[in-house]
Amino acid sequence: MAEVSAADALDARQRDPHAAIEMGRSALRRARAAGDAEEASLAERAIGLSYRELHDFDAAERHLRSSIRIARKADSARLTALARMSLAFVLSNTGRHVQALRAITAALPDLHGQDAGSGRTTRGIVLHFLCRYDEALREYNAAVDVVRRFDDRLTEARVLNNRGLLRAYTGGLREADEDFDRAAWLYRDLGQDLAVADVRWNAGISAVRAGDVPRALTMFAEADLEYRRLEVPRPLLLINRLELLVSVPLVEEARAAADRALAEMGGRNLVLGRSEALFYRARVALQEGELDRAVEFATSARKGFRREKREVWEASARHVELHAAYLSGQRSRALVTATAKVADRLDELGWRTQALEARVDAALIARDLGDSASARGHLEVAGAARRGGTAADRVQGWYAEALRRGLDGNTRGAQTALRRGLALLDEYRVSLGAAELRALSGAQGKALALEGLRGAVATGHAAKVLSWAESWRAGALRMTPARPPEDSGVADALAELRAVTADLEGALLAGRASGALRQRQVRMEQRVRDLSRQASGGGAIHRPPAVRDLAWALGEAALVEYVNFDDELLAVVVAGGRASLHRLGDVEGAVREIRLLRFALHRMVTLPTTVDRSHLRATSAHAARRLADRLLGPLRKRVDGRALVVVPTGVLNGLPWSVLPGNEGRSVTVAPSATVWLRAATSSRVPRPGDRSVLAAGPRLPAAPTEITAVADHVPGARVLVGKEATVDEVAAAMDGAPLAHVAAHGSFRADNPLFSALELADGPLTVYDLERLRTPPVRVVLSACDSGMSAVRPGDELMGFTAALLGLGTATLIAPVMPVPTEMTTPLMVDLHRRLGEGVAPAVALAEAQSAHSAGGDDIAYSASVGFVCFGAG
Repeated sequence: MAEVSAADALDARQRDPHAAIEMGRSALRRARAAGDAEEASLAERAIGLSYRELHDFDAAERHLRSSIRIARKADSARLTALARMSLAFVLSNTGRHVQALRAITAALPDLHGQDAGSGRTTRGIVLHFLCRYDEALREYNAAVDVVRRFDDRLTEARVLNNRGLLRAYTGGLREADEDFDRAAWLYRDLGQDLAVADVRWNAGISAVRAGDVPRALTMFAEADLEYRRLEVPRPLLLINRLELLVSVPLVEEARAAADRALAEMGGRNLVLGRSEALFYRARVALQEGELDRAVEFATSARKGFRREKREVWEASARHVELHAAYLSGQRSRALVTATAKVADRLDELGWRTQALEARVDAALIARDLGDSASARGHLEVAGAARRGGTAADRVQGWYAEALRRGLDGNTRGAQTALRRGLALLDEYRVSLGAAELRALSGAQGKALALEGLRGAVATGHAAKVLSWAESWRAGALRMTPARPPEDSGVADALAELRAVTADLEGALLAGRASGALRQRQVRMEQRVRDLSRQASGGGAIHRPPAVRDLAWALGEAALVEYVNFDDELLAVVVAGGRASLHRLGDVEGAVREIRLLRFALHRMVTLPTTVDRSHLRATSAHAARRLADRLLGPLRKRVDGRALVVVPTGVLNGLPWSVLPGNEGRSVTVAPSATVWLRAATSSRVPRPGDRSVLAAGPRLPAAPTEITAVADHVPGARVLVGKEATVDEVAAAMDGAPLAHVAAHGSFRADNPLFSALELADGPLTVYDLERLRTPPVRVVLSACDSGMSAVRPGDELMGFTAALLGLGTATLIAPVMPVPTEMTTPLMVDLHRRLGEGVAPAVALAEAQSAHSAGGDDIAYSASVGFVCFGAG
């Protein structure tokens, strides 16, 4: 290594900390040989700060204390103060904030001129960690003035990066981004690559706080890429990503990330990160309804924050404990007082979003105790948030305003406020490009939608109940789909995922070790998710229709929308030009009967052919009768003799409706919402000249090519893809804009990650992510693949899977099974279906007639295979 000085090593620490350590060691050796104590002290400081960049805090502290000792022996007050300043930074990183504040306070009197700017920056950082935000901001502002007088651009970048982070946490998001932009420009100009990545990381945190999920993900991804290139660990990036996952919420992924963070930080000197991981794990437990675990995690986090003197985090953890108590049904004046106290403290400390949530909780508890005056006071304060701030804050502000108006007896005003809040949430959701994020962020509107629905049910007015049910149901499918940009990298990531999946399949079939391939598959799936989520959105939002519009489109048919309200099943029927409301009993009974029905039908398909199935047929028939009595019996006067459009609530997802007595041979169309059905039913899309239907068969399914060949006789001019021709790219390209697409392939439904549900084609899985890349979806789609009509249901009856993807893109009709189906038994059904479609019969009618014909023979397997198909969309 060429001769380098300690100053060179110090300058390099945020460019390449590994190299800076070697430079520092080289400078230290020469300094010792030359007896140069001041150079040796500076070299030790450079090494210590470089280890800090690598998150090796023990080594960092060791070298910094050595730097202090050497500087003292050299009787250099300046170098002693500089080393103390750096030590204060490391002590704060490890949660020893009181010691850190003592160290930097002792150092400041000996720091003058340009050094004083660095000292005040460090004191700002320590105060920042201690949540003394106003004092920290004063130190940062003073530091900026000092370093600009001396044209110290490197320290200016550092103080701006830290001031930006402070502003992000206390609501000054625009000013934060201005600081980050200036800091990044300075660092780039100085060649400080690692520091630029740190700015991106902090800008990602600011984006999380602003609710800008795509930008946050992009910033985190860019920073992570640079950290990996430089081989610099940043374990706390996992915590900030965790905050993002909780905010959406991406609950399952957040739980896994929190557990991983706790495991990774348990063995490191990362006490700050561990406490925050416990806090977010508590938030996840709340979202999953695990109230006891939420309290357990939150209590541990609060104790950690108290030891670390981080008061705002401690108050936030306390709010989680109090919120869990509220959700568990506890109501007391002591709970109101404690929650209000936390809200006040969070407000004082600048965490206004968390303060707002706590204040609304205090109001709700007071309202339930009959203390309207206290509730109104809290709601008046919280309601002011509707006038400005992030989308999440404004939504919560409108919720508070609606509750206040309700207390004042202003029912109409309360309903208006709730709708304003939901409309604002819809505007935010449509700004997200990924369908997954649009669907899952709907959970943020739960409180508003349920409050509105509660008011509507109380009136007994069917049209109002329908309107409120539609205002939150399958909201993501009411939005114009956002296509990922061509250069997003998603296509390449999907291709790599297919290759890995094929390798994994080959290894499993050959009995070879597959652990490494499984891990690679998991990493590639995460990459596909991350890239997809970075897309920006935009577009139109379709508003829920009025009863008169539905009645006009229905004609002689009837629409039945099921609603789960406080665990009671309601139904709104629109038929004959009017709407009616019906109470159908408890939800749990329907859930039990659906489970029994699906179990019996599943066993009828999967048992060996030699096994008698009569008992299963009887079981399924019994469950079907019970379900028909529960779901359709009270509605018979309104729906008998009419074709049905069914809008099921989440617990009814996966029900094969044709199996219910009274539905044999009846046209039954299933839709995620009345809004989606109306849009599909009134679509006037005309096939383009040259558009051809596509028929494709997947591998390892001997009956699939036979099915496609037979279907082709009824679909003139169709493009047929079988064998090696049926690749993902070829099938997707052929589906784009096709009047009809039929795919016969092995299907898999991924309940853990429904967007990776797949149809197996020649070169690997065609996933929901692949379908989302279609520019023009097929008008009609038939999937004769097991479970391909199944959907995962998230809060707000948001659906995720093939059904949601295709209907959301604009496909008018999808026919697919919600059960496992044996291909060899479904081929005759599919051929008959296409024969009828070719004769001009509407899809729902064609399916019903084909099902009736093919289940009439008494064959149990043919029956179970037939009734498993459902017509989704327009019908």
